[in-house]
Amino acid sequence: MKIFGFQKMTLLDYPGRVACTVFTGGCNFRCPFCHNASLVTHIDGEEIAAEEILSYLNKRKGLLDGVCITGGEPLLQNDIEDFIRDIRALGYAVKLDTNGAYPDKLRTLIDGGLVDYVAMDIKNSKEKYALTAGVPAMDITPIEQSVALLKEGRVEYEFRTTVVEQLHTREDILSMAEWLQGTRYWYLQNFADSGDLIENGLSGKSAEEMKTLQTLAGQMVEGVKLRGL
Repeated sequence: MKIFGFQKMTLLDYPGRVACTVFTGGCNFRCPFCHNASLVTHIDGEEIAAEEILSYLNKRKGLLDGVCITGGEPLLQNDIEDFIRDIRALGYAVKLDTNGAYPDKLRTLIDGGLVDYVAMDIKNSKEKYALTAGVPAMDITPIEQSVALLKEGRVEYEFRTTVVEQLHTREDILSMAEWLQGTRYWYLQNFADSGDLIENGLSGKSAEEMKTLQTLAGQMVEGVKLRGL
């Protein structure tokens, strides 16, 4: 495991649980609005041993009850399955954040009962997906497969979209809503500059526009919620 960040407690990253967050390094996307660029394009932190994380979790039994694994893209890690098994052996629930580019790996984790919650990013409409992910030549078939897999409902999940003024139109949101029909939860997250971006000069929407987007998306997806207002 290539781990380059560790937040020892969070009440935000894993809904309904007191958790810690593990940040893996490396990603196959180059989303211009990525808020963890230092884990994607120029990893400059010191690597944290998986054993150090597991030791901490062993000492915090009863105080924490969940672990969020995020990135970067965690499914790039070849030993992610073994790492999750070690976490679960300590009695923790596991939430995985993913961009959905590796549906086979995701299915393996779900089939094995290794993840309790999956949060998958939906970057944009199918037509603008590659551009928004920063990989112009990408094939979005794996993304579509991951969406279909999660919509089977065999694991608790959410879809989430970071909404950027320069990248997302009302038409894009409606196109995504049509794609995600039948989804339990879809969160529209207003973009906020973390100071660690891949591309500068981006901005979020107004609160009023975000509420309008929620209303539009809600015509096809019942569980549309807002974050970041």
